[in-house]
Amino acid sequence: MWVSYLELSIGIVVVGLVLHDVFQSVVVPRWSSRRFRLTPRLLETSWKAWRLLASRREHGDAREDFLGMFAPFILMTSLLSWVIMLMFGYALCFWALREETHPHLKSIGEAFYMAGTTLLTIGYGDFSSEGGLSRVISLAAGASGLAIFALVISFLFTLYGAVETRETHVLMLDARAGSPPSGVALLQAYVELDLLSTMPTFFDEWEQWSARLLQSHIAYPILPFFRSSHDRESWIASLGAVLDAATLLLSTIKTGPNCDDQPMGAAKLMIRMGTHTLIDLGHYFGYRFEEANKQHPHPGVERNEWDQACRQLEKAGFTLRDADEAWEQFVRFRSPYAPYLNELAKHFAAPPTQWIGDRSSISLYHRAPARPNASADQTRREAHQEIEAAEI
Repeated sequence: MWVSYLELSIGIVVVGLVLHDVFQSVVVPRWSSRRFRLTPRLLETSWKAWRLLASRREHGDAREDFLGMFAPFILMTSLLSWVIMLMFGYALCFWALREETHPHLKSIGEAFYMAGTTLLTIGYGDFSSEGGLSRVISLAAGASGLAIFALVISFLFTLYGAVETRETHVLMLDARAGSPPSGVALLQAYVELDLLSTMPTFFDEWEQWSARLLQSHIAYPILPFFRSSHDRESWIASLGAVLDAATLLLSTIKTGPNCDDQPMGAAKLMIRMGTHTLIDLGHYFGYRFEEANKQHPHPGVERNEWDQACRQLEKAGFTLRDADEAWEQFVRFRSPYAPYLNELAKHFAAPPTQWIGDRSSISLYHRAPARPNASADQTRREAHQEIEAAEI
């Protein structure tokens, strides 16, 4: 009898742990504890192996296609893992109560089969429960099966809705900040398109985008692994480009062409919200740089890279502040979010871009934003000059 009690207890514990994992992963819309949970460990372990396999693919498009399959694959794997673990837990319960079934179960395989048909509500009737406790477990198995599939279906709609909302802004940034995006290219494009006066509205929209991103990506940690459907784009690079544009406006730029009023307030709010988003996401994925920033603040950008950006901004028509003073302000504004931006970009294997992530191959495929009133030849020449400058 003690063996049956042990089997029943282990089965109930397994079912409880799986239902706890489903509840925390699907139902709870906030940062949840990882203790006693399968999904976070499966996600982290699988991503390390998946990223390693992707790094061995030489062709960039093939690598991106492979990385893009990870999030949908892990979703299906999680669902399959939940179902198998529940079947295993209920099988132990039925096996412990094998005297209360008709006909009596003769092997653990038959118990697993009975658990599967009950959980999936198939109901062949070749095995049925006769005792009171066995009937309670049969009802619990059928109810949990229905609940999991209903929750997962609604969960998929929530996930893909959040991805679509996120990617709409990422795609719109392509025409403004280039591909991959850049804060400097964003400011240049707004000058050329005579849109500097609309930048407060732009930063307001991206502040709201950052807040939604933080809420959804912390609540459902699989969302950051969904990649953009367009080449050389990513949510992390887009957020970094907008933050860098706001940082340059606050620290480096004094006035803009044909625009005396700078969007300082909107830029500050964008930096606060964007930094908050990156820090919280960094903490969730195990990165902490607060102490290092206090001791040795660094903007993640070398002085010569910033000097080159200043020359590009001056060429676009901006009036800049004193170089040394502006550099100090640039370091102050960018240091809090720069390490999180870089490490998250590397963690998610985001396509490299200006000042973000692994930038060793950025010059191979950087494309500047579209420029109005310029011929195709002139646009190609200017893009080629930008590539040569980036390589230098």
